[in-house]
Amino acid sequence: MLDQQTIERLAQRLDDAERSKSLIPAFTREYPDLTIEDAYAVQRAWTRLQLSRGRIVRGHKIGLTSKAMQNAVGISEPDYGVLFADMFYPDASPIPFDRFRAPRLEVELAFVLKTPLKGPDCTLFDVLNATDYVTPALEILETRMHRVDPETKAPRKVMDTISDNAANAALVVGGRPIRPLDADLRWIGALLFRNGQIEETGIAAGVLNHPANGVAWLADRLAAQGEYLEAGEVVLAGSFTRPVDIIRGDTFHADYGRFGSVSCQFV
Repeated sequence: MLDQQTIERLAQRLDDAERSKSLIPAFTREYPDLTIEDAYAVQRAWTRLQLSRGRIVRGHKIGLTSKAMQNAVGISEPDYGVLFADMFYPDASPIPFDRFRAPRLEVELAFVLKTPLKGPDCTLFDVLNATDYVTPALEILETRMHRVDPETKAPRKVMDTISDNAANAALVVGGRPIRPLDADLRWIGALLFRNGQIEETGIAAGVLNHPANGVAWLADRLAAQGEYLEAGEVVLAGSFTRPVDIIRGDTFHADYGRFGSVSCQFV
């Protein structure tokens, strides 16, 4: 495990990179033995820095929920990060592109909790019972580290992504609210359009066979740190499309059929 001084120093590096919109080398380049628990320790230290400046936690995100992505990065479980209140945009929002450096976008479902959700041994049914509603959502990804090191050409590792708040930057929530027992959430699909052209399609079963499984995993993972998901939290359950690069002027529209839609424009 990294010592606390190193953890705090790495968290400060991330904070400086975000504030300056610059990229830093992946932490695993300097610390090749960085563990997943080290990475979460850095993320928690970075979160404390944000809270000290007045940012407010409003939820969590879950990433790496597909088997293909897990196999690609050599892990057997998802990862997670923190959602702050200033990351949220309503449906059809103009989003300032200058807020980001190299953003990408994914299609997801967001769970909004009506009661606290605690692990360990949280189940899919516990999640459904604790959920007020589910709604379409778009996650905007960002990195504060080089995805590929400019010198060594080595790609960043999952420990780098976890340290970097699981690459989260913002999200758009919209569409109509769906009561969790009013539909088989596995079969909610979406068509993602960029500037009127189809870019991606996906179905929510790609998220661990049921998107609520990811939320249950998160409750159990947080329990190991003595934490839990609070009533009112928004949980991004994981993408069921590949990430799509964003450029200034892009308009995105995700059509979830009878479950509504969500859109945004980068200005």
